[in-house]
Amino acid sequence: MLKGIPPILSPELLKVLMEMGHGDEIVLADGNFPAASHTNRLLRCDGHGVPELLEAVLSLFPLDTYSEQPVALMAVVPGDQVETPIWGVYEQIIQKHMKPEIEYVERFAFYERAKKAYAIVATSEKALYANVILKKGVISS
Repeated sequence: MLKGIPPILSPELLKVLMEMGHGDEIVLADGNFPAASHTNRLLRCDGHGVPELLEAVLSLFPLDTYSEQPVALMAVVPGDQVETPIWGVYEQIIQKHMKPEIEYVERFAFYERAKKAYAIVATSEKALYANVILKKGVISS
C-alpha cells in the first residue's frame, strides 16, 4: 500500500497507467464486454464496478486536453430499449477533473477502437453500456 494511491488500483494497473503515453487509450469495460478477445493487454478488476475504478484512475490520469472528446462511451444500439443512468454517474466523476465533451461510439466501432487501446480493464460492472474509453493527456509543469 502507498499513501495517496487508491487501493482499487492494482500494481499491474498502476504500471500500465505509467507506461501509457499522450494519446494512448485505456478501456474500462463492464462485465459483458468481450475484453479477453479484444486485447493483448488485459487487466482484471473483478469484484469492482466501473464508477469506483473511473474515480480512482482519474485521480492520477490526465485526460487529453488536445482532444475534443478524450472520453468515449459505447452508444446504445438503435432500437435497444435500455436506460443508461450510469452515464450520468460517469459525467459527475469526469467533471471533477475536466469538463470534456463525451463521444458516443457505435457498438462495433467501439469494439474496433478497443482493440487498438493500450489496455482493457475488465470489471464486474453489471450496468449495460457501461464501457468507457479514456485518452491520456499530458501533465504540464
